[in-house]
Amino acid sequence: MFYPPLRLFAGEVARRSCAVTEGAQSGGLGASSMGPWIDRSLAVAAGAATALAHPPWGLTPCLLGFGLMLWLIDRTNSARPLRSAFLRGWLAGAGYFAISLMWLAEPFQIDAAEQGWMAPFAVVIVALGMALFWAAAALVYRAFAGRGPLRVVLFAGCLAGAEWLRGHVLTGFPWDLPGEAWRAGSAPSQAASLVGAYGLTWLTIAAVATVALVQEWRRGWMVMIGGAATLIALFVFGAARLAHPPLAAPGGPTPTLRIVQADVPQESKYDQRRFAGIVGRYVTLTARPSARPADIVIWPEGAVPAALEDYLAPGTWTRQAVMGALAPGQTLLVGGYRWSGDGRPIAYNSLAAFRRTSNDLVPAGLYDKYRLVPFGEFMPLDSLASRLGIKQFVHVGDGFASGPPPRPLAIAGIPPVQPLICYESLFPGLAREGRAPRGVRARWIVNVSNDAWFGSGSGPRQHLNLASYRAIEEGLPMVRATPTGISAVIDAFGRVPAGEELGHGVLGVIDAPLPPAAGPTLYSRLGDWPFLIMLILSLAGARWPRRKPTEV
Repeated sequence: MFYPPLRLFAGEVARRSCAVTEGAQSGGLGASSMGPWIDRSLAVAAGAATALAHPPWGLTPCLLGFGLMLWLIDRTNSARPLRSAFLRGWLAGAGYFAISLMWLAEPFQIDAAEQGWMAPFAVVIVALGMALFWAAAALVYRAFAGRGPLRVVLFAGCLAGAEWLRGHVLTGFPWDLPGEAWRAGSAPSQAASLVGAYGLTWLTIAAVATVALVQEWRRGWMVMIGGAATLIALFVFGAARLAHPPLAAPGGPTPTLRIVQADVPQESKYDQRRFAGIVGRYVTLTARPSARPADIVIWPEGAVPAALEDYLAPGTWTRQAVMGALAPGQTLLVGGYRWSGDGRPIAYNSLAAFRRTSNDLVPAGLYDKYRLVPFGEFMPLDSLASRLGIKQFVHVGDGFASGPPPRPLAIAGIPPVQPLICYESLFPGLAREGRAPRGVRARWIVNVSNDAWFGSGSGPRQHLNLASYRAIEEGLPMVRATPTGISAVIDAFGRVPAGEELGHGVLGVIDAPLPPAAGPTLYSRLGDWPFLIMLILSLAGARWPRRKPTEV
């Protein structure tokens, strides 16, 4: 029992707290409390701060911005609550994507004289477009949220569901999912092996957004404890998983790798006078002596600015140079474009495998990129875009054709490998075991990427972090090769071993053994089914119409 005055004080605090919450839920604390522009500015700040949890900043406490976002949406104006929620969600998303996608300005600097003026418009337009997903999530949440503290899980479900849509609409653009704000290889990131990046997004938002309930201590303390327990569970599970690294696979020696990073800026590839020098860089680095010759040599996407069938055609000096750099028995994996088809040729962005025999360079495997970059490699709604002149504006031309869905590539002499080309490494589940033929599992993932487009800012570091999540999800090591950095060897837990990374602007090679694969993960078997269950659980925070009791 409380001392009577203390009891009265506690009761008054609880009463006022409930009154504040109910006012917020009904919109009574909207613009009248602090003014609409302050609330809107806070929404932008909440989104922008949350983006700072991603690399290269890594300010994980900024994830609490989701709690501020929820609090602001709960405070929406009573006269137009859905419109107000939509606007605040859109502003929060605009802040988030403006920070996350700053690197989008870099590709326009390749030809700054002609396209540099587009850079700020590209960042702003894409950020505002991506923010519409968050705006829709805020609107749906505000329309169906109940008054109780479990509305937090509805908020997590709406926002995580919107992020899933962002990863799928018009082939998707899942850059910087909130769940991938945890540094890949850290303890919390290991939950992706269970529920994938979308499931980890739900868990992250649901856990950190509970801070919005701080003024509802009487009704919300159990949910806040649940949020704290979720974060603790992420760290405990991850620490336990990291404490048991996979062992080398039995049955033969571990293959050795050589990743070649020639540090060729993107603008250099458009100057024909530099063609021989570019080929020379790759050839020289490939032939560099080492203590143990590599079994597999990896060149990045777009390594040589020419079609694969042109510079590797029999009788060309470039083919002879490549052959001379490889030792008999070595396999070369190289990214580039190729032409196919009779009549009107069709272009593919591909990864080709060649095996060096005693006197020849023999094709050993081919993978064509499945997920293409919208407005970069293909034009969504092509016929409409052509009529409107948008296709000519973005210089897509006829673009690339999409290959079949990813499957492990069987190449003689090396372990089965799942290729992912550049943009494809953003997509959870694209390399999933469940997509492979029954009984076939890749032993590793190779990700060739042309990160020269990303410049030296946040893009390369973020891309490395995002790609590393595919290793965690599948329990497979990943090998990344880029022309200007960041190239790396990534283990099955998403970690980069010491000395097995080449930063931006570094010319060199990585010589390393292929890390062992872990066992199949829950996510590799079930895909996004656990995430679907989370979305269903989110309905616990919705407001349901109640039937009036039937009179007897």
